Amino acid sequence: MVKIHTGTSLLGHAVEAPKSPDEATLERVPNPHPNENYIARFTVPEFTALCPLTGQPDFALLVIDYLPGRWLVESKSLKLYLASFRNHGAFHEDCTLRIGKDLALCLEPRWLRIGGYWYPRGGIPIDVFWAMGELPEGTWVPDQAVPPIADGARRITGFPSNETLGYSSGARLTIHHN
Repeated sequence: MVKIHTGTSLLGHAVEAPKSPDEATLERVPNPHPNENYIARFTVPEFTALCPLTGQPDFALLVIDYLPGRWLVESKSLKLYLASFRNHGAFHEDCTLRIGKDLALCLEPRWLRIGGYWYPRGGIPIDVFWAMGELPEGTWVPDQAVPPIADGARRITGFPSNETLGYSSGARLTIHHN
């Protein structure tokens, strides 16, 4: 089970990534706007885990949206937590739900959703979605903007610089300018 720490103990110095999610610590800090309805988003284009049967790497694009309550996740701890899956064997569904549930436990958000968009292995992409809480009426939540696999690549559009980021089988990142 992930450890939860209130405050920032990881910032300001080099920290080695935990060897597994069970060894990881998610840190939370007070939300300066706990009574506002706003969405915080983390996009993780290079998430990796291992297939629990073959040991082969699996790659995913994760999109995590949450409506904070009292707590915000400290981003360095989130990066280290997510990196701890690199050598962790678990199925796509397990990884996606575990991350969502660990964040929900840590943050106690008013609402949270995670989309795990897994790249094909064996010709079949697996997309996994999990959500908790009730979204207050009138809260703007952008679409996750991840279309199904087409021509072997996922594309995300809508960045302020009008860039399109292309992710091909988790192996490379290309930036296309319009």
